[in-house]
Amino acid sequence: MEQSLPQELVKQVAGSFRLTALLQKRVRELVRGQKPLFETRERNYIKIASEELKRGLIELVPDEESTQQLPQL
Repeated sequence: MEQSLPQELVKQVAGSFRLTALLQKRVRELVRGQKPLFETRERNYIKIASEELKRGLIELVPDEESTQQLPQL
């Protein structure tokens, strides 16, 4: 059975929360003026970010702040 694009993307990113975070971050970058990572005439930033993810052009990298350990009590 063939999976839909959202199902494929969730599997590729290892969870819907990570997928949402990744797409949201990339869409913000595109809105702020960054160029798509592939040649396209598409104007929908969500579609562009989804295609970048599908092509393996983007990946989620944890922020430095989120990787710092919390102090032990």
